[in-house]
Amino acid sequence: MAEGLAKKYMKNCIIKSAGTHPEPINPFAIEVMKEIDIDLSNHHSKSISDKEMQNIDIVITLCGDAKEQCVILNNSLKKKIHWNINDPAKASGNNEKLLTIFRKTRDHIEKEIKSLIGDLN
Repeated sequence: MAEGLAKKYMKNCIIKSAGTHPEPINPFAIEVMKEIDIDLSNHHSKSISDKEMQNIDIVITLCGDAKEQCVILNNSLKKKIHWNINDPAKASGNNEKLLTIFRKTRDHIEKEIKSLIGDLN
């Protein structure tokens, strides 16, 4: 969700998303992003290599222990940010409850991205 939202709002930036433990894109994420006209159906979870880290200016970690697990070896990294956002994929409940949780997470990420844009300008 973060990649889709970042690409929507930060069109002049190269946005890449990766996970510490890549998994298939959650169908609830696809559904709630579709509600705001962002299509994640062709996205796939990726891991990031040290080589890819060489040209990154900002790293944003989102959930749980990603902050500690995301070891940044790039000395030229300009900024590292952590947004403490609960992983909606770890929630439980019926479909409506899960959709609500994913929507709240989507909206939280969107708010953080808009705030980041303000900070960068």
